[in-house]
Amino acid sequence: MILVTGATGLVGSHLLITLLQENNAVKALYRDKKSIDQVRHVFQYKNHLSLFDKIIWTKGDITDIPSLTIAFQNVSKVYHCAALISFDPKDEELLRKTNIEGTANIVNCCIDFNVDKLCYVSSIAALGDAKENETTVTEETEWNPEKLHGDYAISKFGAEMEVWRGFQEGLNVVIVNPGVIFGYGFPEKGSGVIVNSVKKGNPFYTNGLIGIIAVEDVVNCMTSLMNSSISGERYTLVSENLSYLDLFKRIADNLNIKHPYLHANRTLTSFAWRADWFLAKITGKKRAFTKATAKASHSKIFYNNEKIQTTLDFTFTDMEKYFTLYASF
Repeated sequence: MILVTGATGLVGSHLLITLLQENNAVKALYRDKKSIDQVRHVFQYKNHLSLFDKIIWTKGDITDIPSLTIAFQNVSKVYHCAALISFDPKDEELLRKTNIEGTANIVNCCIDFNVDKLCYVSSIAALGDAKENETTVTEETEWNPEKLHGDYAISKFGAEMEVWRGFQEGLNVVIVNPGVIFGYGFPEKGSGVIVNSVKKGNPFYTNGLIGIIAVEDVVNCMTSLMNSSISGERYTLVSENLSYLDLFKRIADNLNIKHPYLHANRTLTSFAWRADWFLAKITGKKRAFTKATAKASHSKIFYNNEKIQTTLDFTFTDMEKYFTLYASF
């Protein structure tokens, strides 16, 4: 039996399809029954609605240990996809509780229930920091606690530390660090936010780089790693490193709309995150653009994907079809 946390999210829902296609018995952890409908839409879109009824839905929360003890019954493998994604500093405590404490709970249950293997979905945000004059980050790049990191990145790094603790205690683990994930089903989250911004005619761009990947590639790498004897390794999952301008142009071309045309330099983004802070202060709205995200928008770090390509002899999907896909929404 395989347990999938975060089963009602982008990665989790697409992962369910792949696991069921391989005739696995799958438990899917959910918190809100309404979110299951979105998973059904993903199955329907991918012409696998017949597999949907094979899912064993289990209500639970990674921060609620009693619900996890029920979910972990008869489980041999775990894909831990659940996480809180937020860039609002007000969510710092919740990020730590969900991403770090929640992952610690998953690791502890894996050990207590003698689970064979755990796959943790982390993020490129948790990878290390390139040193001065370096432009490439790999799985071996060291995290520098003196550098500015957003609360989300810190929480994902902390979660990885919990997974490595489990590995030291005898649990077989693999970690994947995907970039921004493109895929069908969740247009209001993740990459969908980027696409919607372009759709609305956002004229601004920065000269930073962004690492992107298709959700199917993430899922295929995860299942291949879990079906292998590999343990104690992490893998960067990025198919392309694009400038924000190139990404926005490719999306805009598929939408047949105007390209962004105003370069947002560091001075402008510095003003923008301060304005965002002020508006959040007086309106109570969540932060959308912080000091950390402003810094990241100018970063020209290249995420190296050689390790996963060499390990699995993996070929990434052409991302162009995903930009076309969003044009159909």
